[in-house]
Amino acid sequence: MKILVINSGSSSLKYQLIDMETESVLAKGLCERIGIANSNFVYKAHGMTIEQQTDIPDHNTAVKLVLDKLTDKEAGVISSMKEIDGVGHRVVASGEAFKQPTLVTPQAMETMEQIKDLAPLHNPAAIVGVNACLAQMPDTPMVLVFDTGFHFTMPDYAYMYAINYQHYQKYKIRRYGAHGTSHKFVAQEAAKYLGKNIEDLKIITCHLGNGSSITAVKGGKCIDTSMGFTPLAGVPMGTRSGDIDFAAAEYIAKKEGMSISDMLTYLNKQCGMLGVSGVSSDFRDLSVASDAGNDRARLALDMFCYNTKKYIGAYAAALNGVDVIVFTAGIGENDSRVREASLKDMEYLGVKLDAQKNVDCPRGTIAEIQADDSKVKILVIPTNEELVIARETMSVANLA
Repeated sequence: MKILVINSGSSSLKYQLIDMETESVLAKGLCERIGIANSNFVYKAHGMTIEQQTDIPDHNTAVKLVLDKLTDKEAGVISSMKEIDGVGHRVVASGEAFKQPTLVTPQAMETMEQIKDLAPLHNPAAIVGVNACLAQMPDTPMVLVFDTGFHFTMPDYAYMYAINYQHYQKYKIRRYGAHGTSHKFVAQEAAKYLGKNIEDLKIITCHLGNGSSITAVKGGKCIDTSMGFTPLAGVPMGTRSGDIDFAAAEYIAKKEGMSISDMLTYLNKQCGMLGVSGVSSDFRDLSVASDAGNDRARLALDMFCYNTKKYIGAYAAALNGVDVIVFTAGIGENDSRVREASLKDMEYLGVKLDAQKNVDCPRGTIAEIQADDSKVKILVIPTNEELVIARETMSVANLA
């Protein structure tokens, strides 16, 4: 039983082909810096890694690269796409249209088109991925797995906005969150690693990447999360502004002659780390620029870490304490400086980082980076959204 998982992000596309009998990965890789200079394609299979810099202007190109490599006569792991029993697609935003993973059907895709603006950087990319796979494997069952699913356990006072209640009822305007598969996976992995019952733990999960969100998990369930109606809200991100006073956005729009649509594009694609730094949306580029004395790059990084710290503090209050803080995703797993700055001066919460453990943190495995006298566990856990999606795909498509 083989499941292909397509995980399209705002500037990346991860993929894995998983043998579900052993939950082992046959092939995996990453298209990164999509739409950014120096795009990169990585393919891993047969114990080898193929990496090439190639122009990846959009997600259509990325999906084609993946499918071609999987069936390549020399490097591929399957002879044709017919060997794939199912395809699971990560989708960021569902609104209230989908509360559970859903089979891909014409009706489901029609609904997907209707809700694609809920996540303008991701949902259109997911639709591209689905359509590209359908063209290659029209008879293979496919499943949409939504990041929002994990967050439907939030209490109403956490997910509601203080707007006219009739508008919530009519338009379902509320906090939905994102990255749910990642938050769910790392929270469960944290409990398993610590040998604790997840129902007894208070966990703050920090999914930090080009898109970032922070979630408060109590008893294994989400009680609050930083992203909102769309993935625009929360901490500042690669190209997203994060939380902003709407009046400020309106002020800019009037001064610049922008429409509401123009403003949404601006806030989603031209702000965040890119907008503040003027350098890049990629944290690696920002770190290099900051070290070279670029003050705007330094400012962007400081803003990101400060806002991450504020959310951690807020969720410690919402949880009435915290047992575990988890860092995951591209930045959370790999950037020791971001982790250190985000936890600076939090000893009053019982949070104390071991600087050397943090710097020496091994990649690709679960690691503890708290000081010996820290009251709170601090873990770095590689996320595995793909495995969660593959499991959901098997279940929904009745492939088990």
